[in-house]
Amino acid sequence: MNARITSMDNGEKSEHSVHYGKSGSSHFVAIALGSNLGNPLVNLESACHHLSQLPGVRLVRRSPWYETEPIGPPQPSYLNGCVILEVHYTPLQLLHRLLQVERQLGRIRQERWGPRTLDLDILLFEDLILDLPQLQIPHPRMGDRAFVLIPLVGIAPHWIHPLTQQSIAEMAKQVNPKGVVRFVLKCP
Repeated sequence: MNARITSMDNGEKSEHSVHYGKSGSSHFVAIALGSNLGNPLVNLESACHHLSQLPGVRLVRRSPWYETEPIGPPQPSYLNGCVILEVHYTPLQLLHRLLQVERQLGRIRQERWGPRTLDLDILLFEDLILDLPQLQIPHPRMGDRAFVLIPLVGIAPHWIHPLTQQSIAEMAKQVNPKGVVRFVLKCP
């Protein structure tokens, strides 16, 4: 994939084109999952199953689910979590696969930050910094979101964010965990 890559060299921002994601090479990626419509637990479990069944994808680790307060317009609480995948895709190929899984599981995009059956976001793609109109890696708001960092720290605490140069564990200490509670399935 030829892409415009934004990188930090000696503290200065520079942009250049590179070829990333050679055919057959594997990459580790962090994905955030969220759902607050229908049956969120079923939606997230189905998403993990669909992701693990994609050709060229291996589900390496997954976090527990967390009940979280919504951001945006009034809506039900979310279930959120994260997974680490090993993929044989370029970033844009992966984005298209994630969008395909969202559609298969009933996602209809209507309102920014509105309720959804499923949301799949690429958080990190190894140490790549990518700034394209349709995709930014690392996810530009992940550092502000406890509902992303708290699940992610449980499965990738030492992963270094390529822009901040902080570990996920360090970043998680800087967010307010209020409103992010580990989900426990309650039996009647």
